[in-house]
Amino acid sequence: MKKESVRKLIFFILAVIIIIILDRRLGLVSKITDPGSYIRLRQMTGENFFMASSLYIGITVLSCVLLALPGVTFAAAAAYLFGPLRGTILCLIGVTLGAIASFLVGRYFLKDSVKPLLNKNATLKKLLFSEDSNSFFILLMITRLLPIFPYNIQNFAYGITDISLGEYSLYTFLFLIPGVTMFTLLTAGLTGGENSRNYIISSLLLFAGVIIISALIRKRFLTADKNEGEVN
Repeated sequence: MKKESVRKLIFFILAVIIIIILDRRLGLVSKITDPGSYIRLRQMTGENFFMASSLYIGITVLSCVLLALPGVTFAAAAAYLFGPLRGTILCLIGVTLGAIASFLVGRYFLKDSVKPLLNKNATLKKLLFSEDSNSFFILLMITRLLPIFPYNIQNFAYGITDISLGEYSLYTFLFLIPGVTMFTLLTAGLTGGENSRNYIISSLLLFAGVIIISALIRKRFLTADKNEGEVN
C-alpha cells in the first residue's frame, strides 16, 4: 500500500474518532434528533422559508457525512417541517447532496487503500469493480429502492467503486425518489391533518410498488447472472 494511501486512511480513521468524541461530549445526534429543535425550525418556516429550508438541507448534508443516522430520519423531518410535497423535494436535494459529499470523501480517503483489499475477494471484485456500467445501475437501483441498507455506509462504499460521479449522482437521485416520497407521505399521514388517510394509503401503495419492482429486478438480473455463472 502506498504511503499516501496509508496517510489518507489514517486521517480518515482519526477524523471518525474525533467525530465520535465530539458527539459524546456535545451530543450532536441528540441535538439533531431533539423534537424541540424541529419545533423551532417549523416555526421558522412560516417566517423565513428560505432560511428554514437552507438550514434543513445543510443539516441533512452534514449528517449524511458525519453522523450515522437512518435515511428515514431526513424524510420524516422534512415532512414534519415542510409538508409532504415541499418536504419530498427538499429531502431529495439534501440526501442527494449528502450522498455526493460522502461519496467524494470515500473516493479520496478510502479508495486507494481499501480497493486492493476488496479486489482479493472474487465476489466483491465482480460486484463493486465490474467494467459493465449496468452492474452499477442495478446495484444502485436495489440498494436505493430498498430501505434496508444503511444509507451512510452505502455512500462511502460507492466512493470505493469505479462508478463515475455523474452516474452515481444521477442514479442516486432517481432511485431515492420512491423511498423519500413514501416516507414523507407516511409521516404526513401519521402526524394528522388534512388528507392524512390518503397520505398513508399512498405511502403503502408506494411501498408495495417498491417491493414488486425490487422482486422483478432480483428475478431479472440476479437470477440471470447466477444462471450465466453456472453455464460458464
